[in-house]
Amino acid sequence: MAVVHHNRLDDSGIVMSEATAGDFFALLKPRVMSLVVFTAFVGLAATPVAVNPLIAIIAILSIAVGAGASGALNMWYDADIDRVMSRTASRPIPAGRVQPGEALTFGLVLSALSVLTLGVLVNWPAAAMLAFTIFFYVVVYTMWLKRATPQNIVIGGAAGAFPPMIGWAAATGTISLESVILFLIIFLWTPPHFWALALFKSEDYGRAGIPMMPNVAGHASTKRQIFAYALLVAPVGVLPWVLGYTSAAYGIVALALGVGFVWYAWKVLAMPAGDARMRPAKALFAYSLLYLFGIFAAYLADSLVARWMVLAGA
Repeated sequence: MAVVHHNRLDDSGIVMSEATAGDFFALLKPRVMSLVVFTAFVGLAATPVAVNPLIAIIAILSIAVGAGASGALNMWYDADIDRVMSRTASRPIPAGRVQPGEALTFGLVLSALSVLTLGVLVNWPAAAMLAFTIFFYVVVYTMWLKRATPQNIVIGGAAGAFPPMIGWAAATGTISLESVILFLIIFLWTPPHFWALALFKSEDYGRAGIPMMPNVAGHASTKRQIFAYALLVAPVGVLPWVLGYTSAAYGIVALALGVGFVWYAWKVLAMPAGDARMRPAKALFAYSLLYLFGIFAAYLADSLVARWMVLAGA
């Protein structure tokens, strides 16, 4: 497919980009960034220490910019495969609205800015974790795992699971078992979430040559693995209550959301072979987003209520 580059020459003959602010904002993958920001904020707010509001804002903004930088670098490297996939062909680089070099520079500058800001104004342990997360997503996942193995999402999912730990480290300068559990929830949630998408987008991934699980192991094996991961996600989501980090109210919400996750995964497992509509896979993909938001929203609410009760008692 031909790519039309939207550039012009100035009076001196230098190529001038006509990319808009909206095009560069799209490079940041704002929908993914919003989930990263939310989970990082929960990690920060759930800590037992009081955080200066200005420091908290700086930390969350730095994490958001770092996540956006990762998205821009991902789009720069993946422009060739984005061009042949229907769900990504309209992204700024394959559509010709942003030049690859512009995206690369944009991503590198934002990466450095986010890490340095977090380190200088908040603390260096959190900054180091943010730097590692950007490296892991761009180099380990995007440049290596994504095109090399059907386990790309399983291993690469760690990048999307680090934000709560970064938020925790921004508040405390350390990590804890509680923050590791928040990491595990996202880490185990990632494969069934993306494999559900891969089931009804397998032709897209096949055209791009990406070894997603349905294209390599087949739909039947992918459905079994989705169900197996759902059986892991559900109890891990309840673990914060079991270990005494949250109240029973959170435990009930997490249990209900986990049962729902297993139910939707079971519907995918029972989906007939050759089902062209793949409604159960689409339903699981949508529900998985609701699940993750619900779990972290409940965790945040429980933490804030507990903190309010302590202050009220004092």
